[in-house]
Amino acid sequence: MAKITYIEHGGTEHVVDVATGLTVMEGARDNNIPGIEADCGGACACSTCHVYVDAAWVEKLPAKDDMETDMLDFAYEPDETRSRLTCQLKVTDALDGLVVHMPEKQI
Repeated sequence: MAKITYIEHGGTEHVVDVATGLTVMEGARDNNIPGIEADCGGACACSTCHVYVDAAWVEKLPAKDDMETDMLDFAYEPDETRSRLTCQLKVTDALDGLVVHMPEKQI
């Protein structure tokens, strides 16, 4: 179980426990966190679960694969360093304390 903080574009914080083995996207979906739409259900076939990872966490996450990098091209205002698709971030104990910021909108 990892405690993850989701911060909406307007600043509202949601701190939730997400079970190991789920994705950060599934944690948002299962806890009704607004701002992560996940239209493709986690298949890395859209960019509607895009977030900006808190700067303190960027280097702690696994590297993006080519498919995630390609899909981020379709995200709203992607940041080369901080943008990630939450469907591609598998929750482990090492992610306890992760902070992600939602973009202004998902496209």
